[in-house]
This record gives sequence, C-alpha cells and structure tokens, in this order.
Amino acid sequence: MKMVKGAAILGLACLANSAMADDALTVYSYRQAFLVEPILEQFTQDTGIKVNVVFAKDGIAERIAREGRLSPADVVLTSDFSRLMELVEKDLVSPVNNEVINNNIPEVYRSPKNEWYALTMRVRNVYSSKDRTGKVDINYEDLAKPEYKGKICTRSGKHPYNVALVASMIAHHGEADTKTWLEGVKANLARKPQGNDRDQVLAVKEGMCDFAIGNSYYYGNMMMDENQKSWAEAVYINFPNQDNRGAHINVSGMALAKFSPNKDNAIKLMEFLTSNVAQQAYADVNMEYPVKADVKPSKLVASWGEFKADSLPIYKLAENHQAAVKLLDEVKFDL
Repeated sequence: MKMVKGAAILGLACLANSAMADDALTVYSYRQAFLVEPILEQFTQDTGIKVNVVFAKDGIAERIAREGRLSPADVVLTSDFSRLMELVEKDLVSPVNNEVINNNIPEVYRSPKNEWYALTMRVRNVYSSKDRTGKVDINYEDLAKPEYKGKICTRSGKHPYNVALVASMIAHHGEADTKTWLEGVKANLARKPQGNDRDQVLAVKEGMCDFAIGNSYYYGNMMMDENQKSWAEAVYINFPNQDNRGAHINVSGMALAKFSPNKDNAIKLMEFLTSNVAQQAYADVNMEYPVKADVKPSKLVASWGEFKADSLPIYKLAENHQAAVKLLDEVKFDL
C-alpha cells in the first residue's frame, strides 16, 4: 500500500493519476496514521484495491475546495463531528444512499441526507480526583453550580469537542439557558482553558483542579501509555446525566468526496469501514466505542461499565453548531 504523509508535498497531477487507477482510491484523513493504516491495509488485502492516504491535522476542507473538480480525494475521514459539518457546509461531499452502510450505522449516527456517517463514538466525560472528590454522580448542568467554583479544568471552548457539547446543551435547553450555564462554568474554572484533554487529567493529578472535562478514549489511551498511566490512575471516569437524558456523544466519521474519481471503490471502502472487522479495530486500537451495535468495545473500555448515551441524533448538533460558536464568543469563554 502506498501511504502519503500529510507533511509530504506531492504534485497534484501525480496523486491524481494514482487515484485514477482502476484498483485504487485516495483517502484524505484527519485521523492519525497509527489508527487508519492497519484498517486500510486489511481492506487492500481483502479487495486488492490500493489506498493512497493524505494525512493532515487541519485544512482538508480548504484543500478539497481549492482542488475543485480535479481533486483526487475519494473518501474523507474525520476525527470529530465538526469536521464533518465543515465539509457539508462547504458543499464538498456527495450523498451515499447505500443499503450495507445504512444497515450497519444506526440512524441517529448518520446524516438524514446520507451526506456523512459516524464511524466511532466517544463520550464527553467528567473526570474527578480520586483523592479529593472520589467518584461522582454528576450532570453537565452541575458544572455551573457555585460549589464547583475554582474546581474545573477544560481545554479551549472553541475546540470542536467542546463546541459539540455546547450545541447539545442548546438542543436540550435553548440558547438563553445555555448562555447562563456557560457563564457559570466559566466562573468555576480553576484556570484559563488550555492544553488538550490529557492535560486536563494531568491538572487534576497535580491538584490544579478537582474536575476535568475530557473525551473517554483519551482515558483509555493514557492507561496504555506508561508515561501517562499515573495521570489516568489519579482520576475516576464519570458518565454524566445518567439519571436523565444520558451522556453527550461525539463521533468520528466519513464522507464521500463530492468529485470522487473512484466512486465505486470509495463506496466499497465505506462499506468496509462499517463492517465488524473495521469497527473492532477502531475499538481495540483507539479505545473508542463502535457505532455498529453488535460490535463490543475493548476489554479496557468495557471495564468502565455500561452507560446511558444521549439519544439526541448527532445531526441535531449540526443545527446548533453556529449558535454554539456564537455563545462561546459572547461569553468570552477562553478569556
């Protein structure tokens, strides 16, 4: 399999020629190589279809828009829901109404217009200090209460993970109440939002705060990292809102590029990514929850216990995405 790293600069014509081969396709991926490559290698072994991959942390939507009809991109893999929305909003995807994919991916985890499909789930958890607070029964709404003043750490409010959480709060409570909640959470922060989700867990371990907001799969990855295992061992993972609507879910996903030159091969790959084999690989390698109902999470993830997920369809987050960004600006959450 020919892998093309995001840092490498290749001529468009060269990549396009490779993508046009009958037994090939091109993937643009926000997801990291360690997770994607083994799955795509298995796809090639099963089908004989070669996969060229462009890895990038940012700018894929802009790249596809710039390339236009000459773009070699067939499938786009995203690391979060906001990236999917960016592709849709810029009219860079093509609907896929495929029976295999529709049967594998529950309706709440795909676009009503079949413009995108979720591939994995992660929970936006609240972590608590083992030493100072213990395991807690908590709701997202609680984070704005006065008793949490000076006790909460989080990454930037503008990060897609937090924007999606705010969008879900708008869906459940409306914009006015969500703004009040955001102001309360901001007042309760132990420090200015900074770092990534793992840094928030480290801050709890070091006593900077007692609670941290972070995605579930980071907890699993820290447990598997000898350099960060002690961070994870210093906290409990708590699934919020278990007595009411359930914990907020965010997703990684995939979409068919609008000008895919290898549409048939692209759809074959999309079918494969929703299969048991690929879904199990996502679960085992990156500690995420599969979206396919009959695929189990990894043993480590399963050890955290079952939880109730918010039944809010993921596409509802899209409807409130811009409103969430607007509220975060109004509250000046990161200042």
